[in-house]
Amino acid sequence: MTKDLPNLPDLRIPAHVAVIMDGNGRWAKQRLRPRAFGHQAGVKSARRIVRASHKAGVKALTLFAFSQENWQRPPTEVSLLMGLFVRTLSREIASLHKNGVRIRFIGDHGDFPAGLQTLMRDAEALTLANTGLHLVIAVGYGGQWDIAQAASSLCRDGLPITPAAIESRLVVADLPHPDLLIRTGGEKRLSNFLIWQLAYTELHLVDTLWPDFDDSAFAAALSWYASRDRRYGRVPEAS
Repeated sequence: MTKDLPNLPDLRIPAHVAVIMDGNGRWAKQRLRPRAFGHQAGVKSARRIVRASHKAGVKALTLFAFSQENWQRPPTEVSLLMGLFVRTLSREIASLHKNGVRIRFIGDHGDFPAGLQTLMRDAEALTLANTGLHLVIAVGYGGQWDIAQAASSLCRDGLPITPAAIESRLVVADLPHPDLLIRTGGEKRLSNFLIWQLAYTELHLVDTLWPDFDDSAFAAALSWYASRDRRYGRVPEAS
């Protein structure tokens, strides 16, 4: 448990948490600093939440780091983000492996720099047998792309397209759907993130900008989740 985490029954800790890490650029702008400063601060927040998730007993954590739509950003910012991915992965992978974290990258990585693709594959191979927190990094990812690639895979195999069949071909088909989605930065949308998997996920939308999202804010999100009555379309049970 983190120091700020309330004592919650194990069954009320979400097995899978997904996070849209929004607000790095606005955080930097508030401080009259370039967007790069905000992205670097965002990496520190991601490190905190990975550590807090591991301590809280979360089984899987999926972080939305770079969407397919992010390719439309200015080339200088995209280049900066790619460089930041390389530096962060190179610096963090040994520590993640030491702590039993399994890391995995989902998305279309065909346009990523070759060196980054190699680092990603090496990190996945190194941590494949780890049994601690399953850390999923969504980069070059889009929910519509995920569904389309699943349907295309079924068509290539000559199989009927049913909900169960699509489910089996999604890039995180082996993981349970997220129990809790956290979105920082004040926006109220999914932004094409895990749109199939989030059908019955509890949505915790906060105004806090991502670099300011700390252990205390994460604990508050877990506490909020524990208070939810998840019915999946059913009526409340009679008292």
